[in-house]
Amino acid sequence: MALEIAVQYAVPRAGLPGPTTLHRAARAAWRGAGAATVTLRLVDAEEGQSLNHTFRGRDYATNVLSFPAPTLPPGLPPEASAYLGDIVLCVPVLAREAAEQGKTLAAHYHHMVVHGMLHLQGMDHQTPDEAARMEAIESSILAGLGYPNPYDADPPARVLSPHPAGTAPDA
Repeated sequence: MALEIAVQYAVPRAGLPGPTTLHRAARAAWRGAGAATVTLRLVDAEEGQSLNHTFRGRDYATNVLSFPAPTLPPGLPPEASAYLGDIVLCVPVLAREAAEQGKTLAAHYHHMVVHGMLHLQGMDHQTPDEAARMEAIESSILAGLGYPNPYDADPPARVLSPHPAGTAPDA
């Protein structure tokens, strides 16, 4: 059940959650039985916009993007397939959203890391059923971390527009 997490700060770290906080959220969302590795990268609006444009065709910075690792061919050692992928968090978008939604920055970062981790593990929210299931799991994980349901003020089971494989839509 070990999850190794690499945290990359592509922005100044002042005022941002530290690696321990980000690790806590990622580990809480890890649903696997074996060892795995994930990278969390905190970026500025320019990098967030560039990634969103390149991989989703949307020319704006978004809160979270998930990039699951590709499926490897059979026959490789188990450790070769232990890399889940990357989660990119756009710092200015998360700060703006937390303020607009009346959430603490810590609560919003926890939510977006949990959201990204679920995407890396194959969950999605393209249909009402998928969205309801994913939101329920996110809410349960966040409750276990001491945070309120982030969807209480939103209509249930929000469905977002389709997105290219390997990326997460806006949360």
